[in-house]
Order: sequence, then structure tokens, then C-alpha cells
Amino acid sequence: MPSFLSPVVPPGRLGGMGQPHLDAGTVHLRPWRNEDAEALVAAYSDPVIQQWHCRSMTFDEALQWVTDARAGWRDETPASWAIAADDGLAGRITLRPHLADGWAEAAYWVVAAARGRGVAPLALQTATNWAFQVLGLHRVELEHSTGNPASCRVALKAGFAAEGTKRSHTLHPDGWHDMHLHARIAAIN
Repeated sequence: MPSFLSPVVPPGRLGGMGQPHLDAGTVHLRPWRNEDAEALVAAYSDPVIQQWHCRSMTFDEALQWVTDARAGWRDETPASWAIAADDGLAGRITLRPHLADGWAEAAYWVVAAARGRGVAPLALQTATNWAFQVLGLHRVELEHSTGNPASCRVALKAGFAAEGTKRSHTLHPDGWHDMHLHARIAAIN
């Protein structure tokens, strides 16, 4: 059925631009590399990351992750960056775009050594600003378990307003979790 609306972000815009490197002072967002595989395995061995992302990772899975990240950019599905800091891989930031509708869902994690240093909020702000200013999105949202106050602090520090709670929304190994919804809206001129 034909739509009365044109796509907010035209098909091919994300995949056609090539993945940028985004610098934010102490944090650098860059494309994933095969050399990140060992650090990915270590990150997904962290009980905190396992608790909220519900998975572990082998070396072969990590290599596939890197391949999938490159394909995701090209195919305009998840747009994922490695978060790099002076001491190596600090985490991950991903935007799952809904380009025609002008919004994306953000997801992130940081390794234990990067927690509490402002890495996650800075990476989230940087990726979101790029999504608004370069890609042309109108909204970026994220959700996190109400049992994860650290993620709530990241969202608020990055300027994501709390919008509500989705009750019994996401299944984790310990049962169904309520999820907080946060969002940032692009500045309207």
C-alpha cells in the first residue's frame, strides 16, 4: 500500500556513506576490526555484560561479530562502533536504525575498566549527535532494565529523557524485566 510519507532518511544513505571514525576527546568510535576479537571474548566473559546482554562469545563468534558489524553498516541494519580509549577496547555502541521512520534504538556496553569514567555517556552522545547531524534522524531511543541503574545514569548523562516504563517487557535468565525507555529528539529548527 502506498504511503503518504516520504522516508525521513532515504534508503542507501547510511550504507553509501562509509562508516566514519568519530572522535570525542578521550573516546574514539571506530569500525570493528578482526584484532578486536580477543577483547570481545573477554568483554562477553564479564558477568555484568553477560547479565544485561544475555550471552557469552567464543573467538570464532567474535570474528563473525566483526564481519556482521561491517555487513550491518552496508545493509543499513545495526550501525555498530567499537569504543576505543587509550587502553584499548572500552566498549560498544550500536544504533539500530529505522531509517524510513527517522529513528534508531541505541545499545551499549563498556568493559569493567571503562566503567565510571564517563566513557559510555560520551560514546552515546557522540553516536547520537552524529545520527542527528549527519544521518538526519529525528529520534534516538534506548531501553534498559529497571534493575540496571548504571545504564539509567548513562542515559540521563547523555541527555536522554526518561519517557516511561515498559512492564514485564524483556526476558533475562532471571525472569521478565521491566524496562525504562529513554529518548533524545533532534533539535527542531
